[in-house]
Amino acid sequence: MMGKRAHRGAEGAGNGALRRRQALVAWGFCLPFVLVFGVFMLVPLLSSMGMSFTDITSRDLRTPFNVNIVGFGNYVTLLTDPRFHKALLTTAIFVIVGLPITIVIAMAFAVALNKGLKHLNAFFRAVFYAPVVASVVAVSVVWRYILQDDGLLNSLLAVFGINGPDWLHDTRFALPALMIMTIWRNMGTLMIIFLAGLQAIPTELKEAAAVDGAGRWRTFTSITLPLMKPTILLGAVLISVAYLQFFEESFVMTQGGPLDSTLSAAYYVYQQFGFGRYGIASAASWVLFVIIAVVSVLQFRILGSDE
Repeated sequence: MMGKRAHRGAEGAGNGALRRRQALVAWGFCLPFVLVFGVFMLVPLLSSMGMSFTDITSRDLRTPFNVNIVGFGNYVTLLTDPRFHKALLTTAIFVIVGLPITIVIAMAFAVALNKGLKHLNAFFRAVFYAPVVASVVAVSVVWRYILQDDGLLNSLLAVFGINGPDWLHDTRFALPALMIMTIWRNMGTLMIIFLAGLQAIPTELKEAAAVDGAGRWRTFTSITLPLMKPTILLGAVLISVAYLQFFEESFVMTQGGPLDSTLSAAYYVYQQFGFGRYGIASAASWVLFVIIAVVSVLQFRILGSDE
């Protein structure tokens, strides 16, 4: 009996040493990521949170210990800043209008590709996805030339006797023009996601619905859409987060103008950093972060699984 107990004790000690070695090896593999995340993500996040409660400016970088704590003063300043209100409203319009349109168009193209000629699917997927992999700056520059007063779009409209507006310098058309370009660019992402979701739906369900006399629209609304709910949720969260942070399009094409009509929340943050108002910029960044988190949670509540 004593021998068995000793053997079990030695075996347990050996297993414990093995688990410790495995844990050390695992931490060794994780350490590079932990260090990179800590230095380039966690430290800047915590620093920006701390800066949002101070009056730090570009002049205080050499004397950071002279910075004053202002509490929620920067957030109060944002609440009373008409330009920040305008930026939030512009961003909200961009998301509320752009997101549903992107989802509907992407779903329509995904359904068409799923029903179309199988041997051409790869070609059309590459064509629709090409704007996604292209540089945002390059795409924005091309669209800026298309939408300028004497650009390609107005030249085509002139053929039909239509005098097109100066799209990017008119407060009525600047934001819709940016929205159209952004929808065109992001449509390919959702189309690929939706196409993958459509191809994962068992064909037996659609065949059973057809046997029961259900038409294409009834099959789509009663079978396809409910089964696509998790996929639609994923696409909605990805695109809404991207639209809430839209910056490059406004920066390259309109610089937030005309008259702040395309000033987004992210572009407002960029401007505040450019002005050297680091405390205000950090506070605006955290306000945008909270908005993104709230929108994502609401989407999970509305589109999430009922289980």
